[in-house]
Amino acid sequence: MGEYLSIKFALPVVCCFAFTSFFLLPCAAQQTPPPSATVPSTPAASTPQTQTPTSPKAKTEEEKEIERKEQSQRVLGVLPQFGVTSRQDAPPLTSAEKFHLFAKQSIDPVTLGIIGLQAGLSQAENEFPAYRQGAVGYGKRYGASLADSVSSGFFSNYFYPTLLKQDPRYFRLGEGPSVAHRLFFGAQQEFWCHDDKGKHVVNWSSILGSLTSGAVSNLYYPGRTLISVTPATSTSPAIPNYEDDRGVTLTLSRSAIALAYGMAGGVFDEFWPDIHALLHKHQKTSTPADTSTNP
Repeated sequence: MGEYLSIKFALPVVCCFAFTSFFLLPCAAQQTPPPSATVPSTPAASTPQTQTPTSPKAKTEEEKEIERKEQSQRVLGVLPQFGVTSRQDAPPLTSAEKFHLFAKQSIDPVTLGIIGLQAGLSQAENEFPAYRQGAVGYGKRYGASLADSVSSGFFSNYFYPTLLKQDPRYFRLGEGPSVAHRLFFGAQQEFWCHDDKGKHVVNWSSILGSLTSGAVSNLYYPGRTLISVTPATSTSPAIPNYEDDRGVTLTLSRSAIALAYGMAGGVFDEFWPDIHALLHKHQKTSTPADTSTNP
């Protein structure tokens, strides 16, 4: 079990941190251009207008505090909702901030608990029968689910957003537009996102992240495995039964499922504040009615 789990954990984790160490340093260097690269001998009046669009402004302490609050949001005080902002003009995240967002989501205790629940359900339904049952089987299923979560977050929320200069957060539209428009908006952000300049572009980070994560899963899910043997009869020989949890078809199906979950998550992120406000409004209106029925 130890060797199997170590391989399963090592591949995605080493992959993540190899990419991180290879990628984070060059990006950090790009984000702080040398001061000598300013426009020489230009009148002071013209510099603010020409420099603002190309070089991102340093974030104020107020903006950093807003980001900290946004990245501490939880549904019902439990489920993490760190990658959601209600500010359509929110400043872009730096490469280091994107990595911090990915890491915070990946190692959150609630996230790890949900992964444990998924592994338990998978074991109860005997998914991936090559893993068998018992503690060893549960450990393998947990390791596979954890690797899925980490690799998906790494590629969709850090690697490709940094490479393609896209923002991994969900930008909530909020009240005002029709419900149908907001439903469509929430679902489409899995395929349409903000880039680091604030423009709307195709969300290649999400699409490529899902495909890459699905491909990486071929490294740790069981391949062609003998599950059982149908006994021989007088008219037919014994028939071996195999199961294969790898391959192009499974990679594409896992990617499609991940994108579908992302669309549903976008709709939930869009409407959760409305649901929360309705719940609190009901509590506020019901409390006085109970206490003030005396005159």
